[in-house]
Amino acid sequence: MAVPHKPEYRDIDVELEPLAELEAFEDADSPLPPPLSSTNPRPSRQDHSMEPAPKWMRAAQPWTRTLQQRVASALKPRLAVGYVLFTLIGLYVLYCIVVRSPLFASKLPEYTGRYGVGAIDVEVPVRTPRRTSEAVFEKSGEPAFELETVLFTLYYPAAKGSKSARPHHRWVPKPVALTAEGYARAAHFNNFVSRPVFTFALWAVAGGIAIPAEVDVPLLPFDETDAAKGPERFPVVVLSHGQASSRTDYTHYCGELAASGVVVAAVEHRDGSGPGSVVTGRDGTERRVMYMDKKELRGGREMEDDEFKFEQLAFRQAEIEETMAVLRALDAGRGHDILESNARGEGLGLDAWADRLDLSQTVVAGHSFGATGALQVLKGATSRENPAVGGIILDPGKSSGKLNTDIDVPILVIHSDSWSKKVTVFFGRPHFDTVRDIVQDVLKRAGASWFLTSLKTSHPSVTDAPLIEPLLLRWTTGATINVREGLREYVRVSLEFMDYLRNGTRGGVLAEGVTHEEYGKDTMTDEQRERMPEETTKYWQIHVAPDRDE
Repeated sequence: MAVPHKPEYRDIDVELEPLAELEAFEDADSPLPPPLSSTNPRPSRQDHSMEPAPKWMRAAQPWTRTLQQRVASALKPRLAVGYVLFTLIGLYVLYCIVVRSPLFASKLPEYTGRYGVGAIDVEVPVRTPRRTSEAVFEKSGEPAFELETVLFTLYYPAAKGSKSARPHHRWVPKPVALTAEGYARAAHFNNFVSRPVFTFALWAVAGGIAIPAEVDVPLLPFDETDAAKGPERFPVVVLSHGQASSRTDYTHYCGELAASGVVVAAVEHRDGSGPGSVVTGRDGTERRVMYMDKKELRGGREMEDDEFKFEQLAFRQAEIEETMAVLRALDAGRGHDILESNARGEGLGLDAWADRLDLSQTVVAGHSFGATGALQVLKGATSRENPAVGGIILDPGKSSGKLNTDIDVPILVIHSDSWSKKVTVFFGRPHFDTVRDIVQDVLKRAGASWFLTSLKTSHPSVTDAPLIEPLLLRWTTGATINVREGLREYVRVSLEFMDYLRNGTRGGVLAEGVTHEEYGKDTMTDEQRERMPEETTKYWQIHVAPDRDE
């Protein structure tokens, strides 16, 4: 019987095929060939496709082709929320870089007045270095209220179109970390973890914001055709900032006043109420002055809040008086001396400021804690040391100690809407009533004073903050007015007040009589309501005013 032919065994899964003849695999980094099977015959010399293999087994692609594939893949639409957000943030950052706009914030707008605006930082030694208090720090024993120098920024009228070769001042002065640490202290969250977080956040939001004023450009020259009348003199405002603020928080208000022909000295207080400042001594040494809590002082835990505020207000008053002394020296022709002693290295044209300041039209202004300080300074007005003839008081403090009532010069008090609306007990009675009574008393003594509420505004409305973060401030403070309109009204009424001080003429809002004796309670007559301009009733309530001129 014939034995059937047994087929030769061949394990196609394990049999090794000779590879030496395959040119495609001569490279040491080439992938292994696929196994042979009945459905996958031995590849020919021309066919070495690796399509079924995983990515790490595939042959390398040319870099140009790989780049094209990656770009095409990146441009494919994604539905993931994270991808969309990341893309939008990236585009926003790129846009900010291209247009030189700060991240997550708006630029400060240009000024709208008839003149250009210049800015000069001035830090000079005080006439007599001194301590305004015996208070010392608990840990170091160093004096807490030591006055060595005074620092302020001058905002002044300049020729329209003036340009400076110097860079613009930054809204957050360098070092940013100093200011950030001050805010961390004010928030009672100051440690090695929080400080970098505050620094990065402040840098991201405001680190790139520049103040539009041109640095160190010449003061507006007087018209030589009127030289017989002498050079034009400009009225002066000395501005005091609020708690946890600095001299750069009110730059738009200051700049708009300057664009209308006013010289403004915005003081930086080193009383421990600002976030942080660097004092440069006569010998060039620097020391930091940071936001201060009374508990840091020796015996501070037992100190009453009013006592602590009193110490700070005394220091602020000394700084304002020293600022006035520098302005007197500037007007007296000592601009070169001020330049030589200025630690900030600015003021090349200060010699030309001789006889250009109308110090008989000096006004002290302040916001919040600064408004409380301005009222305090007016106690000594008018004198040679303190030539102030009036005060602009914006939201006088509700927790900054008692308000001075001994005032013999006209004052303009402006409450933001939120400041008037919220009832706050202030030394046993409503704060609004206290302020109204003070203004009524000054009206009787000085012959003129006003108390107004700016409608639809909030406490920060006079600062730069709403211009930089309009949506955030609207959401957090409840202000509903257009931020530029709100600031424009603050500037308009301030200028109307200064016009009255100069020539006794009442105009605009200040030409009207009382419209609301209490906040929100209309007391106008039908005739008054019909006569009142719409722009007055739209933006203002008038609580105290002289009788209307008929």
